[in-house]
Amino acid sequence: QVHLAESGGGSVQSGGSLRLSCLVSGRIHGPDTMGWFRQVPGKEREFVAAVYWSGSDTKYADSAKGRFFISRDSAKNTFYLQMDNLTPEDTAIYYCAVRNGLKGDIKSQWAYDHWGQGTQVTVSS
Repeated sequence: QVHLAESGGGSVQSGGSLRLSCLVSGRIHGPDTMGWFRQVPGKEREFVAAVYWSGSDTKYADSAKGRFFISRDSAKNTFYLQMDNLTPEDTAIYYCAVRNGLKGDIKSQWAYDHWGQGTQVTVSS
């Protein structure tokens, strides 16, 4: 059983930075994917970024490119989302997730098998 625990959310002003962490417990395999999604009330959960556990290949939503950076530390069983130059539009609950294997669309929430509890990110203008 895989368990995910996020940390690092909070409140910042526009232009600020935050780093989210996701500690993974349980068995993770090379092809597995670590992803970050976010959700605001009344909207669907949207893809932010993903990284393969076995390597450095990464994917980003257009809204995240150039501002967010996803990474993983296999020795610590943790992956991260560094968020810079935040704007009020980034305000959301952020979730980390694990996709077992390579099934489905890496950018679709429905391809992911395990989820964290979510952490609130609030950006004020």
